[in-house]
Amino acid sequence: MVRHGHRKVTRLEGVYHLTLKLYRCPNAECASYHQMCRPEEEGIWALPHGEFGLDVIALIGTLRYQQQRSIIQIHEELNRRGVVVAQRTVTDQLYRYEELLALHLGDPERLREKLQGHKHVIVSLDGLQPDVGHEVLWVLRDCCSGEVLLARSLLGATAKDLVPLLQEVAALCKTLAIPIAGVISDGQESIRNAVAQALPNTPHQLCQFHYFREAAKLIADADRHAKKELKKRVRGVRPIERALEGRTDKEAEVVRGYGLAVRSALTDDGHPPLDAAGLRLQQRLQAIDTSISRIEEKRGFLSSLSNSNSLSRRD
Repeated sequence: MVRHGHRKVTRLEGVYHLTLKLYRCPNAECASYHQMCRPEEEGIWALPHGEFGLDVIALIGTLRYQQQRSIIQIHEELNRRGVVVAQRTVTDQLYRYEELLALHLGDPERLREKLQGHKHVIVSLDGLQPDVGHEVLWVLRDCCSGEVLLARSLLGATAKDLVPLLQEVAALCKTLAIPIAGVISDGQESIRNAVAQALPNTPHQLCQFHYFREAAKLIADADRHAKKELKKRVRGVRPIERALEGRTDKEAEVVRGYGLAVRSALTDDGHPPLDAAGLRLQQRLQAIDTSISRIEEKRGFLSSLSNSNSLSRRD
């Protein structure tokens, strides 16, 4: 028995009206008797009962989690591409993306292949919250292989919310016959309580980066203060640039180049605690000052400027 069904799917390149051949087995002795069979190719276009193509869902997920765009920005980008969609629908399709991602990451066969040869896993647990007030994407990853074991979006981050995630990962590792040797996190109280409940007697330590960041907090604060004081000494760049407006000679171009170098140094925040922003600023300003000193010794044409502004090493 054959009949035709109709479906509309919105993809990035336009809206498609699909005509589907739907079959029902007429054989009463068949195990699939009277069950509806749909075309296999239909799954390439969209999810069951979905109105948007998989390419639209993939784009929404990429914009959200790789480019950190908000729902409003994603909605604007889709409209710019000619995809007519309501803002609320963007959120719904983001949920579909997260579900597909969770299914892919949690596929036991995929993980079995990736973790083959590993004697154990060390689970790292952390939450990603792009926007305040929205769901938190929790990711559980194996530190030994780097593979993501589980990803779920949760409305809360209490121990009650996190225990099921850890239990699910424990069940997965049991299926793969790979024991959990330990857990690493940022030490959040709710995570500590969840690990104690879901994985009793499993070692749980603070993430090395978080541990180091806490240990270096006093140094980082001092470095931040030092950068603030250094920035006060180079506030005279703009008046110098204004004094050179309209000049096209070589000396003016050189001074403008130094001004750009100073501006670039001021906007470089570094990556504390491993890359101290204050120390980096001091090194870059010192390099600029040394360069100016060499030019002063050779040409002398920057002497008057250096003595009257904060580019000089005397400041």
